[in-house]
Amino acid sequence: MALSVAQAVIDWDAAATAARAAVVHAESLGARVNVAITDASGVLAAFLRMPGAPLHSIDIAIDKAYTATSFGLPTGQWAEALQNHSAAVREGIVLRPRFVAFGGGLPMVAAGQRIGGIGVSGGSEEQDHAIALAGLAALGLHSA
Repeated sequence: MALSVAQAVIDWDAAATAARAAVVHAESLGARVNVAITDASGVLAAFLRMPGAPLHSIDIAIDKAYTATSFGLPTGQWAEALQNHSAAVREGIVLRPRFVAFGGGLPMVAAGQRIGGIGVSGGSEEQDHAIALAGLAALGLHSA
């Protein structure tokens, strides 16, 4: 009987590369954001805060990465996904601590395995999503 399983997680260098690429893209858009990368278990692996990024967005970026990692679903897809669930689920899940149901959080999947997530907060919802995509692209990954 096996007592453990191997789990793929994002490497520190890949996490730093994704965060940096996201910030570079944010700068090109004129946005000031916070970028968080979590590993496959939702633990923070990298974080960058641009000067002038909103302070409340620090936790929001981390929570977007956590939500995307934990469910394997981009945070911007939750409104649609919840339409297939009961009212209890629709109303209850959004009350969970650290759950974010708006754009800017993406799961990171490599070789079919979820290795982490990226969360961006501080720009518009569309900017945050595009900036997160730039972080994925820097690793040769794409959004689900």
